[in-house]
Amino acid sequence: MNRYLTLALVAAAVCAASCHRNHESASGQAERVDVVLPVVDSVTLYKTYPGVLSANREVQLVARVNGYLESKNYKSGDYVRKGTVLFTIESGNYRDAVDRARSALESAEASLEYARKHYEALSEALKSDAVSRMEVEQGHSAFEECKAEVLSARAALKTAETQLSYCTIRAPFDGHVSSPVYDVGAYVGGEGMPVELASIYEDAQILADFSVDDAEAMAGLQKNIVDNAVDYRHIPVKFSENPGHSYTASLDYMSPQVNTSTGTLQLQATIDNPYGELRSGMLVSIDLPVGNEPHAVLVRDAALSTDQLGKYLYVVNDSDRVVYTPVIVGDLVGDSMRIVKKGIGPEDRYVTRALLKVRDGMTVEPVSGR
Repeated sequence: MNRYLTLALVAAAVCAASCHRNHESASGQAERVDVVLPVVDSVTLYKTYPGVLSANREVQLVARVNGYLESKNYKSGDYVRKGTVLFTIESGNYRDAVDRARSALESAEASLEYARKHYEALSEALKSDAVSRMEVEQGHSAFEECKAEVLSARAALKTAETQLSYCTIRAPFDGHVSSPVYDVGAYVGGEGMPVELASIYEDAQILADFSVDDAEAMAGLQKNIVDNAVDYRHIPVKFSENPGHSYTASLDYMSPQVNTSTGTLQLQATIDNPYGELRSGMLVSIDLPVGNEPHAVLVRDAALSTDQLGKYLYVVNDSDRVVYTPVIVGDLVGDSMRIVKKGIGPEDRYVTRALLKVRDGMTVEPVSGR
């Protein structure tokens, strides 16, 4: 009998405790939620466009003479200074041509000196009628012919020296040099047509080429440039391959006309490349400034939720009730803030935390957050 009484008392105690807990849950305090006011600030509006990087200058290094490639004086991909010797081609035949041309010039100059003195002597003898005028004219003619021969010999020597200089291929500017097309010891025949040996890229500055195809963006871009309303000297850029450092671009060219076949406006921006990480051919995304919103309403992007109707916020009204509020949003600002174009105003408190615990119409205890 005592055993049954004990079990009954335990069951009654459990039931009472359960009823008490249910009563506390039903009549408990309002849920505490963090709320903040939107931030009103002036923001720059961006549109992102894909682009391709190219070197500021790209030049093919070519052989313009015939001969065997004697040396390659750099490592593939090296950064070299202007004037650095990159290749040498056997030069024996061209040195001989220079020597022959120099000898021909010396001979022509000696003949000219003799013709000059002979002509001067004839001219002096004519004064005493020791020679005829015809002889003087012949002496003058020989003198002029020797002058022409000297000029021709000098031109031939210059040509021979130029040909000899082609046996040494130097860097035309500072830049990175590609791998060679031919190995040392290969024969190149560049006299008939130049033969490519390698390429050199001037990439201390890199060019980003991209196109704008939005008529509204084109109009805004041109107006902003004229009004100097937006800073186009520090345009944010991102790359298909992470270079390890952050970069900005400076807009330095806008085509004077729209391409009628594509309906696009061609633009070009310059990116400083002090670390040598950026390479011609890399893909880039350009966040082009297209306008300025002086009084943009900004909310935390993490506070936005999405349903079938689009984006929405939970707003807490003056009665501390949660109001489901659809909003129309714009660009992301920085890494965490989002522009709200329509739906709430600067005075509307919105929920930033405990989003899963709130629902439309419930009463909450708002706690002002930062």
